[in-house]
Amino acid sequence: MPIWIVFAGIIGGLLGFGALVDYIAKKRSIELDPEEGIKNASDAEHIYVENYLYQTKENNNHFQ
Repeated sequence: MPIWIVFAGIIGGLLGFGALVDYIAKKRSIELDPEEGIKNASDAEHIYVENYLYQTKENNNHFQ
């Protein structure tokens, strides 16, 4: 069995799974807002995320 068939099956399966989750979320009127999750985070989690975003931004500005 060629390896590209395996990769095509994996990618197709992931896309199909995503489509199924999206269909179920729309059918049940579930809104998936990524900003909603941060509202329930602790202060330590806020600091960690902000520090991570700052470091990522700085690393992208100074890559060689």
